[in-house]
Amino acid sequence: MARIILIGGGSSAGKTYITSRVIDAVGKENVTRVSLDDYYKNQEDKTFEERTKTNYDHPKAFDWKLIRSHINDLKNEKPIEKPLYDFTTHLRKKETEVVKPNKIIIVEGIMALIDKELRDIGDLKVFVSASAERKFLRRMIRDKKERGRSLDSIVTQYFDTVKPMYEEIIAPSANYADLIINNDGERNLSIAVLTFLIKRELDIYEGRIKDSRSTLKEEFTKEILDETFLK
Repeated sequence: MARIILIGGGSSAGKTYITSRVIDAVGKENVTRVSLDDYYKNQEDKTFEERTKTNYDHPKAFDWKLIRSHINDLKNEKPIEKPLYDFTTHLRKKETEVVKPNKIIIVEGIMALIDKELRDIGDLKVFVSASAERKFLRRMIRDKKERGRSLDSIVTQYFDTVKPMYEEIIAPSANYADLIINNDGERNLSIAVLTFLIKRELDIYEGRIKDSRSTLKEEFTKEILDETFLK
């Protein structure tokens, strides 16, 4: 089965940048990348004004049934027909993209570590972190240049939903990560470390090494609790 790498973190923390760097290092021929941004629910039944008011930083905005189904298919080395999302209209495009499985599947997006079923599919879970100021500036530049948003809409969305949802939902998902990467513009070895770990996953897929990952024993066993509180 393919090895699934989940890369989560806040909006504009640099997930796409880090993913691209790692894919270059591991080899594009070995990796398929899937962006969870394409899995926003379709909202054809709503007006454009109504769609602009949707909280796109909440798990309810995503099509989890389709996400789980597609990532499971890719893990089992089956191709998928992935939706494509238009951020200017807040709708899915009519066309789709055929995505073929590969040895390594990188699933990247703010919600990558939120859903337990998706985490259970993952073989390596990564959280990308950056300062609030840097994420805000990156988001302003991206949304203005790439998504045709007005500065007013960018600022309003950031303070109404992006920042509070990060603090409430996204940031706590770092607790599920195997690796936390800092992408705050400081020189560090985080990308090199992630590249090493993904190359290890490639070795596992190709049978060169076994997945010898250890699991922690239950920390609070009945025996420990009884010994602590019933004496």
